[in-house]
Amino acid sequence: MCSGLRNQTDATMNLRSYYQKMREVEARFTHPFVVLVSHATSDGGKEGLLTEVPKELAAKMIADGRAHAASDDAAREFHEKKAEAKRAADSEAAANRMQVTLVPTAELMKAKRLTKE
Repeated sequence: MCSGLRNQTDATMNLRSYYQKMREVEARFTHPFVVLVSHATSDGGKEGLLTEVPKELAAKMIADGRAHAASDDAAREFHEKKAEAKRAADSEAAANRMQVTLVPTAELMKAKRLTKE
């Protein structure tokens, strides 16, 4: 019975230190969103992928050992690539929205006559 209480106390201490570490990591971030670099994980996570997440999630991922904060240069490059991808997507969306107007032949002939006069 004594060992059960001891295990419960150890688990409480581990949770306290885990959440304390999360709070400490989160306090280091000055911006609401953080660029992270992923680590390889046993459940299929790939190493070296950059992603932007809220600072609360960033703190959790760092405390779990799943990622680390990207360097300033890597974060800047990530944001530049993201902005370029957004511009390309907006350009493609604008091209797909091209408007086409169908004009009946009679209306076209009438417009041509008016422009000749």
